[in-house]
Amino acid sequence: MRILPIITAIAVSFLSVACSTPTPPPGITVVSPFDVQRYLGTWYEIARFDHPFESGLEKVTIAWHPRDDGGLDVVNKGYNPDRGMWQKTDGVAYFTGEPSRAALKISFFGPFYGSYNVIALDKEYRYALVCGPDRDYLWLLARAPTIAPEVRQQMLDIATRQGFDVSKLIWVNQRYN
Repeated sequence: MRILPIITAIAVSFLSVACSTPTPPPGITVVSPFDVQRYLGTWYEIARFDHPFESGLEKVTIAWHPRDDGGLDVVNKGYNPDRGMWQKTDGVAYFTGEPSRAALKISFFGPFYGSYNVIALDKEYRYALVCGPDRDYLWLLARAPTIAPEVRQQMLDIATRQGFDVSKLIWVNQRYN
């Protein structure tokens, strides 16, 4: 079965991230105050630093839903054009401190958690910058599949000021043909 190597690759990739402490990188401030109720729902991945667990995926979304235990269910979904199929990964996330602070630990594989930090967010909760445990992980997310050029530049400027090399971003194809 061909799905097992994909799942194994995703798990190994997340393990490497998860073994780090689920905190933001030094010098990075997470969004606070943060309203998780406004963050729930579907976000489109506009750009990302490429990693094996998402390599080649298009039309990537991440959806957040509340859990009864205070955590969040997370569903990552992306289209693999080489295989002609959708790939979906289910996970769970919990705040690392107060829920009014956008620092979470996220797991897509058992008890292993990685860092998910919202480091920029517009007042309407339409655009977000998210990083992992270090400056090798960065995502630009939006509530719609595209963003205006001025919003794109604004988010790139924020990421650059935070010490991220935005030249490493890949821009995700969100077009449905």
